[in-house]
Amino acid sequence: MIHHDGSALHVPDQSPQPGDDVEVYLRTSPGVSQVHVRSVLDGEPRFSEATAERRGDELWWRATLPVRNPVTPYRFLVDEHWYTAAGPADHEVSDATDFRLVAHPAPAAWIRDASVYQIFPDRFARSLAWPERALPAWAVPCGWDAAVVGRGELTGRQVYGGDLDGIAGRLDHIQSLGCDTVYLTPFFPAGSNHRYDASTFDAVDPLLGGDAALARLAGALHARGMRLIGDITTNHTGDRHEWFLDPAAQDRYYRFPDGGYASWLGVPSLPKLNWNSTGLRKAFVDPLQRWLEHLDGWRVDVANMTGRHGTDDLTHEVSRLVARAVRDVRPDAMLVAEHAHGAGGDLDLDGWQGTMNYAGFTRPLWTWLRAPDLGLPDFLGVPGGVPFRGGDAVVRSMRSVSASMSWRSWTHSWTALSTHDTPRVRTVVGDPDRVEVAAGLLATLPGVPMVFAGDELGLTGTNGEESRRTMPWHDEDSWHRPTLARYRALLGLRRAHPALRHGGMRVAHADADTIAFWRESPGERILVVARRAPGAPVRVAGFEGAVNLYGGAAEIPTDGPTFQVWSVG
Repeated sequence: MIHHDGSALHVPDQSPQPGDDVEVYLRTSPGVSQVHVRSVLDGEPRFSEATAERRGDELWWRATLPVRNPVTPYRFLVDEHWYTAAGPADHEVSDATDFRLVAHPAPAAWIRDASVYQIFPDRFARSLAWPERALPAWAVPCGWDAAVVGRGELTGRQVYGGDLDGIAGRLDHIQSLGCDTVYLTPFFPAGSNHRYDASTFDAVDPLLGGDAALARLAGALHARGMRLIGDITTNHTGDRHEWFLDPAAQDRYYRFPDGGYASWLGVPSLPKLNWNSTGLRKAFVDPLQRWLEHLDGWRVDVANMTGRHGTDDLTHEVSRLVARAVRDVRPDAMLVAEHAHGAGGDLDLDGWQGTMNYAGFTRPLWTWLRAPDLGLPDFLGVPGGVPFRGGDAVVRSMRSVSASMSWRSWTHSWTALSTHDTPRVRTVVGDPDRVEVAAGLLATLPGVPMVFAGDELGLTGTNGEESRRTMPWHDEDSWHRPTLARYRALLGLRRAHPALRHGGMRVAHADADTIAFWRESPGERILVVARRAPGAPVRVAGFEGAVNLYGGAAEIPTDGPTFQVWSVG
């Protein structure tokens, strides 16, 4: 047994400052004879010898790291073998997977305690004011129960009338689910229902109720002790944006290679911003900061492409600019970036606090829990459909992605089973009992859980557009009540147990059909066991005397799908 992570059990100082000396701990079996820690100070590796103390059947090795740089990489030399965030190795390994101690300003404490609820405003809930609003020319009005057109000329034009006051009227539901943070996809005026093609960043779309409605929603959330996150596009605007329509601003704020203009994935309505422009940087900071009067942070759309074009790579500059602008106004704000793939190279830079963790959470879980007859044409954009993999592969995937970033970034990243850009989790896994396993892992693995509105009701959808169907508030008979009850119980469990929000993660067992892991904090040890199918008995050392917190089993079950959580001494 060998284990280290960045949690308080192994790194007691969770907010180190430059100039500090920080203790780190490594757990091993008693057979280990010597441990050194290699840290990198000012670019040069240095070693310090660790000292051991016996704790039960384990040795806990303590060493001191000097924190002098914003990020201090470190690894352990265990007898003759290396141990990094990627695991133990009996050969020389790249520095890329070293653990990282981050001394940049720490995210606010509330963020790791948060549970996020994602809302696509047009499809969530209407207010009584909806019929009075004039529709723009591009919009096609739809009845609340009308089918969403997943592909075709109507896609992006269908408007169902959900608005911000409608959301405010459904806060009881969101809060009862255990979510305390609402994330809205964009609320700016635009030329589509998704609003990622903003025409201005200076106003709230009148279709959603305008500026006053955002203030009312924020006030209602804050009165409940809840928070509100907005969605900003740093990579592009719409082609109807006031900057793009102003010839002087257009020339400076956008990219014009080879006579035309660059756009997001070649979509003409989404012209790409040019972050070489000092004028753009100044213009962007104003709305970014001003809306924080009502918002508690931002989710940054297409962060992975922002500032990147040809030989230019300004992404890290932009992330720092945005983070510092946000911090100047709201030091306690959340700032999470969208990356559809691995984000490790763009984190730990005094910019984004974390990412939408598709690579290290959503994708691995889909491969493990996917329905046998799932017929999706691709795997979140990867050709060939969703592969079927074992629990041991899931663990390897998560470890591989997490090793590319600090524990701080990993635990401040959003985990989601589905989003407005993906098929619904119910469609992916099929069986409601597998939905329970998925929701259980959402609530118990490291990270900030994000629920896409409707997943808790068992809604389905085969792609991002179809997944954006309206919430069936008037048709409660269509709700999958057991799924709703399970989401409430599991997110409540996370809220009730600090180890599920702040504890480390140590894998106890992984095979094709079973994943078991510990979440451990200085005051609590919790064992989680997830099975996708029946299997052979599993024995976990330390299970003796465990008290079941979820699932009801007195012993680790052999049936499945099942999800069980125990508290152990």
